[in-house]
Amino acid sequence: MTAGEYLQGILNREAVDTSPYSPVRGVQTVLNPIIREWANSCLLTIRPSGSFMKGTANKTGTDIDLFISLGEQTRQSLKEIYDLLFDRMAKKGYAPTRQDVSIHVRVNGYSVDLVPGKRQNAYCDDYSLYRRKADTWTKTNVVAHINHVIGAGRLSESRIVKLWRDQSELDFPSFYLELTVIAALSQQPYGTLANNVWKVFQYLRDRFPVARIVDPANTNNVISDDVSAAEKTAIRAAAAQALKASNWNQIVT
Repeated sequence: MTAGEYLQGILNREAVDTSPYSPVRGVQTVLNPIIREWANSCLLTIRPSGSFMKGTANKTGTDIDLFISLGEQTRQSLKEIYDLLFDRMAKKGYAPTRQDVSIHVRVNGYSVDLVPGKRQNAYCDDYSLYRRKADTWTKTNVVAHINHVIGAGRLSESRIVKLWRDQSELDFPSFYLELTVIAALSQQPYGTLANNVWKVFQYLRDRFPVARIVDPANTNNVISDDVSAAEKTAIRAAAAQALKASNWNQIVT
């Protein structure tokens, strides 16, 4: 078996059904009444987002992200929105856990990240999100994120690196990882999957700790600042270890 065949086999095993009839979409039906009751007249939409919509999700990762769009007339602060949604999910028995911009719950066996955002105005898709770790807010555009990642054409490489991240137990947020893969391969031709992932590991070892990665929807939002120096060092060390492997099954399984 070649390296490419081995990695493609993993991708096939980890494929996520994102079709309109995907079973995971059923969690939105379950959560819709809870979220609508919580948001009341401030709710604009609830829609799948994140890795699920970008095509970079794996079966063993978070199953689906739901972006909760609130209107600009919402009176509560972003922190209050985040905390109130957390409290509502706890009250409904979902045992939520706080992440950075999302709240994680499990619904019918599926792993779900809820991302509440307040629209900045009616003429754009720009949203303000609460960033819990920094106790601040940021402007972003989830539609632009989806289009940017899909347009870069590095979905398979991102999925392999995500699996490696999860199996290595690294703290490496998915969007930061996707942008890093794109940066690592920005000057690379569309070669084989194995060669491209190898290039990503080299980038992680050699350039990642000091690389500045910004949000393509808001260049004032420096995504690379969301991970500590210690966490970046751990990612770099894991990549260096992967590059010493003599077989791909020593890197990702």
